[in-house]
Amino acid sequence: MESLLIGSFQKPSLLLSSPITAELCSPPIGVRAGGQVLKCKGSSNTGRIYALSMNLQVERRNLLQLHVKSIGERIVTCNPKRGSRQIANSASGHSLESEPAKSPWRSVQHAFDAFYRFSRPHTVIGTALSIISVSLLAVQKLSDFSPLFFTGVLEAIVAALLMNIYIVGLNQLSDIEIDKVNKPYLPLASGEYSVTTGVAIVSSFAILSFWLGYVVGSWPLFWALSVSFLLGTAYSVNLPLLRWKRFAVIAAMCILSVRAVIVQIAFYLHIQTYVFRRPAVFTKPVIFATAFMSFFSVVIALFKDIPDIAGDKIYGIQSFSVRLGQERVFWICISLLEMAYAVALLVGATTSCIWSKWITVIGHTLLGLLLWDRAKSIDLKSKASITSFYMFIWKLFYAEYLLIPLVR
Repeated sequence: MESLLIGSFQKPSLLLSSPITAELCSPPIGVRAGGQVLKCKGSSNTGRIYALSMNLQVERRNLLQLHVKSIGERIVTCNPKRGSRQIANSASGHSLESEPAKSPWRSVQHAFDAFYRFSRPHTVIGTALSIISVSLLAVQKLSDFSPLFFTGVLEAIVAALLMNIYIVGLNQLSDIEIDKVNKPYLPLASGEYSVTTGVAIVSSFAILSFWLGYVVGSWPLFWALSVSFLLGTAYSVNLPLLRWKRFAVIAAMCILSVRAVIVQIAFYLHIQTYVFRRPAVFTKPVIFATAFMSFFSVVIALFKDIPDIAGDKIYGIQSFSVRLGQERVFWICISLLEMAYAVALLVGATTSCIWSKWITVIGHTLLGLLLWDRAKSIDLKSKASITSFYMFIWKLFYAEYLLIPLVR
């Protein structure tokens, strides 16, 4: 770059170094720099020469600016993100090749933002809330809230979140080309992460998850991690007989198995049998949570593909949205959730605990009405509107896990 820059300025420097130019560019004797004549012999000729020299200097400056601009445009063509900053440097006298280093704080912010998007935070929040909620179902008396209980819950959350990031990360590694169409903001699709970086992250998180599960020594926890790992891998990885996400029914069963069955039963047993050392007894709230979340997991499995229909069509993913159409799948999801809320109302109405009855009935009534009101205003032709509604579904998912511990 430096040689290019120097070469670009060779012609102007030759022009300025010629004897005639040097003579013309020198101010005439008796003339100030400001152009006012003090004493001048042969003022007519001398004035013309001096005026010519001034014009040459102006042309020289214009020529230099044109060269700098030309080089700057070539830099922008090669590297649009850095070009403007490099041009500014050149104008201030710095080398065009040098660039001010980003502050460490900005680098940390950028790295955090990329990892935040890579981790799919709505799934992270859902996993953490579900484990806390299900763990509370094992609490029978106030004294159960002991350091042992909180330690057991924390161990389960950390191990599950590590596995969660492995699963969503592996899915992104397998869907880079699809995500360039459906989710171009994800780090692998946008190029912020290389494939090597993605592989390193998912591998290390899977290893850490299994290591923690092994160290804790809870068999329900370890089996939950193992089954989640196997189903998550089979769902995404592009190997013979795998990549089950291509098949709508199998893909939905994978999500249902993890979100509805494994989370409710395995993490409940982790607290019930490993932390509290009690026999495995499946209570009414546990059965309700498993049944209700079966509906919800199917809805999430169906709805998540509605905004991604464009990329799925291009790459041959036969989701229900591709096969049945976005509008039909949308209203199937709404119907399933409203059915789940109706069942929850019946469960709440039949309980003998008064405070649980009121909270369950009122809570699920409000959520059902909120869902119906929001569903009527959606624009199914707008991907932004569909994506916003999908995140609303996740908020209902979070709200349900706040109600589940209150079911008695």
